[in-house]
Amino acid sequence: MMAYQLDHVVLWVEDPVRSAEFYRDVLGLEPLRLAEYRRGAAPFVSVRITPATIVDLTPRRSAPGLDEALGAPGSAGHPVNHLCLAMSAQEYDALRGRLAAAGHPVGPDQADLYGARGLAPRSCYFGDPDGNVIEARHYGG
Repeated sequence: MMAYQLDHVVLWVEDPVRSAEFYRDVLGLEPLRLAEYRRGAAPFVSVRITPATIVDLTPRRSAPGLDEALGAPGSAGHPVNHLCLAMSAQEYDALRGRLAAAGHPVGPDQADLYGARGLAPRSCYFGDPDGNVIEARHYGG
């Protein structure tokens, strides 16, 4: 079996600055290249998930150019079903609190949904400012 690791996921967003602020303020993720993007020196903003994994917040207006660069017409700009972030039970509770405090809609807790580490005792779904769906979960503890 190969020992691959997830490097990054690209989400299409209308406003990378607004999205980076959401991911920073609500999820507590560190924005990368935000100042460079604001200066026009970077084509997108990223947020760090782990030391080895990021999410790129790419402006939707870039999809046609990327579509052409990939050499596969119609392949860029497709939405992702959802992005799942695993965290501790304490981080999960804190995130739910931040979402509630911000008046941000979030679905009910769900139990025993399957993921990379097996069944998670609690999981919930919510959207980012662009309608990308995020699942938050913990595996116990």
